[in-house]
Amino acid sequence: MEARRGNAMTGPPVAGAPAGGRLVAWMRAPDLIALALVAITVLATRAVWFGDPVADFDEQLYSFIGWRMTHGELPFVDWWDRKPFGLFAIFAAIHALFGPETLAYQGVACVFVLAGSAITYRLARRLADPFASACAAAIYAMLLSAYASYSAQSEVFFTPLILGMAALLADRDHPHFARRSLAAMLLGGFALQIKYTVLPQCAFFGGWALWVSYRRGASNTGLVSQAAVFALAGLAPTLLVAGFYAAIGEFDAFWFANFQSFFDRVAAPQGRWSESHWIGLTPLVVLAAGGVCAALRLRAPHDATLWRYFCGWAVATLGTVLLPGTVYLYYYAALAAPVALVAVPLLDRRTPAGMVPGLVLVSILWTLLAMPARHAQAGAERDATHRMAAAIAPYVGADRNCLFVWDGPTVLYRMTGSCTPSRFVYPDHLNNALETRAIGIDQTAEVARILATRPGAIVTANRPMTLQNPQATALVERALERNYRQDVSVRMNDRTITAWLRRP
Repeated sequence: MEARRGNAMTGPPVAGAPAGGRLVAWMRAPDLIALALVAITVLATRAVWFGDPVADFDEQLYSFIGWRMTHGELPFVDWWDRKPFGLFAIFAAIHALFGPETLAYQGVACVFVLAGSAITYRLARRLADPFASACAAAIYAMLLSAYASYSAQSEVFFTPLILGMAALLADRDHPHFARRSLAAMLLGGFALQIKYTVLPQCAFFGGWALWVSYRRGASNTGLVSQAAVFALAGLAPTLLVAGFYAAIGEFDAFWFANFQSFFDRVAAPQGRWSESHWIGLTPLVVLAAGGVCAALRLRAPHDATLWRYFCGWAVATLGTVLLPGTVYLYYYAALAAPVALVAVPLLDRRTPAGMVPGLVLVSILWTLLAMPARHAQAGAERDATHRMAAAIAPYVGADRNCLFVWDGPTVLYRMTGSCTPSRFVYPDHLNNALETRAIGIDQTAEVARILATRPGAIVTANRPMTLQNPQATALVERALERNYRQDVSVRMNDRTITAWLRRP
């Protein structure tokens, strides 16, 4: 019963307390001040990218497909990608409500991060005081930005749902734990519809809920039945989407994009680990190792079982990161929340070091983010993108002379008002050699078909992001040499992006 004991320093009131009592408890000045500081941190780590249409790569595709969904078009059928339907539905809802601009999805993403930070704070309060909890919530927000989820990557949207699962299952003595467990599995199902790789985390929370039921005396038959209900609740959103595509006669397109293509994609040479990851993972390693050492050597957490629950969640989240055959550093953003919670014992000011570890770690992370430089970069990229779009727009049209972004920002299709020459609108799907057998068509043949339409402009980059398909690349280079002239070149994401305009 130790976990349910609340006091002014360490945690909220017991789960069974009246709702009014819980609300009053969370309106205390220390918590309000702490949450206000966390909110300021969230805004400070995200606002510099507001309005930058090329802040990152993938979100440009999610935004484009979501925007086209508001015109009655569908992912997997009209536009191809392998991310789940739910992610595109989020962007479709955003653009339907707030328009097609970049700021629309960046603002909503900021709200998601605020929600995730608030849940992180509340979970941390079960272990420590407002200071340590505020540090944990701020670290969560800063880690998201540190691992490239500073705009609207999928991790920004699914992590608050996973945090919701963690919060629903945190109080193992709650009188309605079974009902909360079912709600948690449904949240996990929605998270799966944002990114399928959250499956290991969903499995962990399902196992935790079953373990609590076992400790409460559930029979083996009851546990099997509960596991089946959990699985059905978790799969329900995906089954509904699959049923929709089956009803419109497009189940094969849904199945290939969502599942088969995942296994057809070739792993990059570095696979799941690159030497560059050693330095990139230092913040996560320091926080996790520091939290474990503090819990074992300095001061045991207020609720040791709950802290071990966070540790188990962190291990499961590592499974989320490593599930794909190729792992990029930004995938580790999924670890932001569980690692911040594992680190709470290190941040607790009741240890001999007091407030020093929390203040030092938050300061170091803030310094690593280099916000002034990021602000200047985002402004320059915003101006460069608009300049390139303005240069291209007179040479492309809504029905003919389509723009072809061979390697560069997907957002240029919308910004120039151009038609698109293919349903494979994301450059990586046509130029990446790892995708050769994974998109359902022949890459080189599709590029040849696009070039035969005589695009009004072609966009290229001086340095590829991935291994390139040599045959398709040769076709593009030959077309540029024969029929196009180089026009504007700008710097974006540490690359030089060039627009080539078709000669008369």
